[in-house]
Amino acid sequence: MMPALKDDPGDQDTRVESVTAFTRRVKALLEREIRPCWVRGEVSNLRRQASGHVYFSLKDAGAQLSAVLFRGDAARQTVQLRDGMQVVVYGEISLYEARGNYQLIVRAVIEDGVGRLQREFEALKRRLADEGLFAPERKRPIPAMPRTIGFVTSPTGAAVQDFLRILRRRGWRGRVVVLPAKVQGEGAAAECAAMLERAQALGIFDLLVVGRGGGSLEDLWAFNEEVLVRAVAACPVPVISAVGHEIDFTLCDFAADVRAETPSAAAELISSGFVAATEKLTRLDDDLAHHVRAAVELATERLDHARSRLRLLSPKAQIEREQLRLDDVGNRLAVALERDVQRRRARLSEAGALLRERTPARRVERESQRLLGLWKRLQAASPDSVLNRGFVILRNAQGAPVSRRAGVGSGDRLHAQFADGEAGLTAD
Repeated sequence: MMPALKDDPGDQDTRVESVTAFTRRVKALLEREIRPCWVRGEVSNLRRQASGHVYFSLKDAGAQLSAVLFRGDAARQTVQLRDGMQVVVYGEISLYEARGNYQLIVRAVIEDGVGRLQREFEALKRRLADEGLFAPERKRPIPAMPRTIGFVTSPTGAAVQDFLRILRRRGWRGRVVVLPAKVQGEGAAAECAAMLERAQALGIFDLLVVGRGGGSLEDLWAFNEEVLVRAVAACPVPVISAVGHEIDFTLCDFAADVRAETPSAAAELISSGFVAATEKLTRLDDDLAHHVRAAVELATERLDHARSRLRLLSPKAQIEREQLRLDDVGNRLAVALERDVQRRRARLSEAGALLRERTPARRVERESQRLLGLWKRLQAASPDSVLNRGFVILRNAQGAPVSRRAGVGSGDRLHAQFADGEAGLTAD
């Protein structure tokens, strides 16, 4: 009986998945569980695309496997694939989701004729690894600033030219000694091992490089031979193995202290310490120049300040300051004396004016003026003055002035005094 369908994603047994989700889960499982490996088979259905990718199938008597060699990997291969060719390929499994087909992503191709060499490679690798020749604790760090480097390689190969070109381009300062040896063919491994022993005997090298350019497995086989691998592992001078391309691995790579993907990569690795030191030196030089300039500016400022103080404290400067001060005090004294004289003159003038104001003659004059004023006021208030202004003094029979109408009766005799005389009057 089938289990009931559920939409709960937590139930892995009964959940419903889309085709895409299921295919992606299968792809992740395949790529996680099946590691990159070597596969032997016969090439069939070979198709070269305009993009540079190469599609083909690998088959044997019992099965068939789709494979693809992408453009970048195809350009690095020395083997020209053709239908019916027996090959050994290295790659990793993947799944093309759009069609649901799994395929092998090929990274390296060798003819099956070298399959025997590959088996020998794996067998020797296991045996030497069991002896501890590849143990990480045996590895020594390469010197950060090697002064003399020995390069065991063919003096006429492109690898040494690339190696030197990279060092020159990066401004490396040091000496490179090319230790000539065959790097391919019969006797190449023995020559390289002998050159390593000679380099040890010379005792002038800080670092040794063993390497060559890329090639097929047969071309690189000298670096898989036991005599050279043991010589690399036993060398007391740190050794860099720089053999072939990035995808090429030799037993010397495992025995050496450091593996470089290519000779050019080895040159970059060797010069990296020098480049870092040069950059640091440049920064320190800039910092030193900055601090020196700042120190000089500060010292100059202090010197100018000290010179200013010295000028201020010198006897001549003190005499000049005192002379200026004396002139200033003299000017202030002259101004003060002049102001005091002016103030005293003003007070004297005020006192003279006050004295003149208070002399007897002046007082007599003022009193005369006051007396004259009083006399004028008296004259203005006298009866004659009043009569002269047209007024009349009316008196009764007894001669007393009559100032109100109510004091006059009908028939009373009155006496009127004018400015120019008198006249008798009778009241009505």
